[in-house]
Amino acid sequence: MSADVINFSAKGSSVSKGESLKDTALTLQAMGADAVVIRHSASGAPHRLASWVDGSVINAGDGTHEHPTQALLDAYTMRSRLGRLAGLKVAIVGDVLHSRVARSNVLLLTTLGASVTLVGPPTLIPNDVAAALSPATELTGSASLRGDRLIPGEMAGGFPPPANPAGVEKPTAISPAAIAVSYDLDSVLPDMDVVMMLRVQTERMQDSYFPSAREYSRRYGLDLARMRKLPEHAIVMHPGPMNRGMEIAPEVADSSRSTIVEQVANGVSARMAVLYLLLGGKA
Repeated sequence: MSADVINFSAKGSSVSKGESLKDTALTLQAMGADAVVIRHSASGAPHRLASWVDGSVINAGDGTHEHPTQALLDAYTMRSRLGRLAGLKVAIVGDVLHSRVARSNVLLLTTLGASVTLVGPPTLIPNDVAAALSPATELTGSASLRGDRLIPGEMAGGFPPPANPAGVEKPTAISPAAIAVSYDLDSVLPDMDVVMMLRVQTERMQDSYFPSAREYSRRYGLDLARMRKLPEHAIVMHPGPMNRGMEIAPEVADSSRSTIVEQVANGVSARMAVLYLLLGGKA
């Protein structure tokens, strides 16, 4: 796209010497950056950065909060394979608790008319989602499932939950009919158009969330037997990196239903489009 790119990594930079995010932002501002693509371990870091720089800020993943461009490429992949998004039934399976991909997909897919079912062990489904959708909970209207409400506990790194900048509408609350929670993978597969498997993020886990990897795979792994329960047109997705043999069997990952390689290719197009709209076109 003919842009000049500066690669910046915390390791070996002033950040590793104790420089704050704000001072890093002011340095980038002084360098005249038109856009900053940021991946940060702290949820809310991109939002905070946007208040310190004049250029566009693109969230490439912040902690356990969100990963917007992954959701865009996932939606594009679904539409390319299935021809539509409205009315699709999508199961997001696995470590939803720590997944920023799951959060962004829930918000985007329900906005575009799909219905989402979150599937996993009770320990890996965010408490506020399960509570909002529990039959014992009286809902007067719609259940709000904004990304910052799906974060387990407070945001890391001292960043407050993102506020809504002036002129930006608040996210529309999601109807309870558009999202559901299930702890039984086998029961939901026959009705799904899309199954998105998530990696178990052991690096974010401080406690034991399930008895063993073998037990998790037995209950929530997608193998050939489970894939045969899907409708003939259904597709299998994974945001990567994947653990073959745990959340997804190698035979499933390499099958004709799998869109994993397509997702990587579509990610290039989706992210080029984001950069063009922010820097070269009219958003």
